[in-house]
Amino acid sequence: MNKISIIIPMYNEVETIQSSLSYIERVISKNIDYEIIVVDGGSTDGSPEKIIPSETIRLIQSPKGRARQMNTGAQKATGNMLYFLHCDSFPPANFDLEIFKQFEKGNLAGCFRMKFDWNHPLLLISQWFTRFNHSSCRGGDQSLFISKELFENINGFNENYIIYEDNEIIERLYAKKQFVVIPNYLITSARKYKQIGVWKLQYHFGVIHLKKKMGHSINSLQEYYNRNII
Repeated sequence: MNKISIIIPMYNEVETIQSSLSYIERVISKNIDYEIIVVDGGSTDGSPEKIIPSETIRLIQSPKGRARQMNTGAQKATGNMLYFLHCDSFPPANFDLEIFKQFEKGNLAGCFRMKFDWNHPLLLISQWFTRFNHSSCRGGDQSLFISKELFENINGFNENYIIYEDNEIIERLYAKKQFVVIPNYLITSARKYKQIGVWKLQYHFGVIHLKKKMGHSINSLQEYYNRNII
């Protein structure tokens, strides 16, 4: 029996987590067994109290760090398909059916194309590139589906990465030639771009990608992120 485990890492998302869970319950097909696992990294804003556990929703705790939180969620998952989703990203209707269609074709990992919820010119250009199946066009906001078997075979997320953990695991999947982009759109929030500035944030993300390609250490990436983005 197929089952999808939707894993959502959370830290201080009191204003978004309720609407995110309601949205998922509304658009999932319910033709496939599913569970939603919210992995809290020690929120201090009351986010956990917003979650009402049910037959399909579980709240678990983990040390802070998205890679750690997502690995913890995967360990607790009972589905044969894992779907990692950010709190402020909203997948298309019947996303579970689309994911399992790919699974039946032998595509064991991938994501959706992405659109932002803000029509800024630079973001329109950025989101246009998500249609291409190349590692340089990927990011965590596009979500990630991966069979539990494959996830375990590649040892999950690298917990040494505090940032860039999504890109790092995706690079390993591309190296295995195991990644597909579903031609339907997930909508993600542009809230961080609004907070920091679109051009400024895009520049800093570009520098981080370049530093990674040039072989900079994990600590170097983290220090740059802490200095320029947090």
